[in-house]
Amino acid sequence: MGGLQVFSIPMRTRFRGITVREGVLLHGPGGWGEWSPFLEYDDAVAEPWLRCAEEAAAGDWPAPLRDLVPVNVTVPAVDAASAHEIVRRGGCRTAKVKVAEPGQVEADDLARLEAVRAALDAGGPGGRVRIDVNGLWDVDTAVASIPRYDRAAGGLEYVEQPCAAVEDLALVRRRVDVPVAADESIRRAADPYRVRDLEAADVAVLKVQPLGGVRACLRIAEDIGLPVVVSSALESSVGIAAGVALAAALPELPHACGLATVQLLTDDVATQPLLPVDGALRVARPAVAPAALGRLAADPGRVAHWEARLARVRGVREDRRRG
Repeated sequence: MGGLQVFSIPMRTRFRGITVREGVLLHGPGGWGEWSPFLEYDDAVAEPWLRCAEEAAAGDWPAPLRDLVPVNVTVPAVDAASAHEIVRRGGCRTAKVKVAEPGQVEADDLARLEAVRAALDAGGPGGRVRIDVNGLWDVDTAVASIPRYDRAAGGLEYVEQPCAAVEDLALVRRRVDVPVAADESIRRAADPYRVRDLEAADVAVLKVQPLGGVRACLRIAEDIGLPVVVSSALESSVGIAAGVALAAALPELPHACGLATVQLLTDDVATQPLLPVDGALRVARPAVAPAALGRLAADPGRVAHWEARLARVRGVREDRRRG
């Protein structure tokens, strides 16, 4: 196996507007790291993702404080019957449900939430539901909608990123009873600490690739001082392992993490994919399977695309250093 492998993995369901997940695996003295910034991200945005992959390939992760990380099942913006089946098959006691999908209406969301609650309750009491709005509501819509979504879900654990702006999150948080989580407001912001300074969230959602690696996320978590949920950026098991390493190293982990997304892919590069067992992921660095790399290798045109992109991002980094 070479030091750079470009993979292309079809997805089970269209998610985040894509049907195929692409990325690069980089090999180093500590093993494999994943670099998989989404295709629409520019080179400057993709640079922290590269730091995360290089940290993993160097083997520079902190020691874990736990052996297992509790996780949620992720439910895309699918119909109610499909949502029920995803939760039933997922084997987790927490479900994160995508809502406010463009082209859908509130009734679709509420039916999905009712189906998710029914699937969780079939496994016994105590199941938790959280929703992810991806910043698509304005303040008034969020304040009006959240109580209805809360009822349909049989109680929401929290609502993630109901509005795009940090200032709007702060307004919503003061007007609803459901806790608010910040995701994009942390990972896309020039100043992630505005969430803390404006008291805009009850929970911080951290994604290890966009924020520059495990150790960078640990610093942010310590500085923000909020309960943390570690979530994925739709990686293969190699990338998910970095998120698991972060979750395992946090001093406290009060919520299930959004790291069970290998379930959304039709295949994986690892010999033993990081899939939940009894609602948890083991803390491990999965071995990469040579046969899987061959099976999932991107076509030559895509390989050239990723090699050129990697060269540009490294150039951005070098420019910053010289500047």
